[in-house]
Amino acid sequence: MSAPVKMLYFAWLKQKTGCTEEEVLPPAEVATVAELLNWLEGRGDGFAEALADRAAIRVAVNQEYARPGDPVKPGDEVALFPPVTGG
Repeated sequence: MSAPVKMLYFAWLKQKTGCTEEEVLPPAEVATVAELLNWLEGRGDGFAEALADRAAIRVAVNQEYARPGDPVKPGDEVALFPPVTGG
């Protein structure tokens, strides 16, 4: 990727990764949400722990809910957060 992806981490994902937000430059072959999460998981123990249970993580790309196969492009904003409940 030529431009960075802006990552935002919320709730316990923020605690485990040690980041609130950061800009990352994933390799060119990272083109989907799932590939991005796999790449992030390899960045260290905190990331591996935070991303171990994918069912407990929701992803938004440019403020729209995203699924594992959805694309991620340079310049996108990707937010990771736990499931939100309402009532």
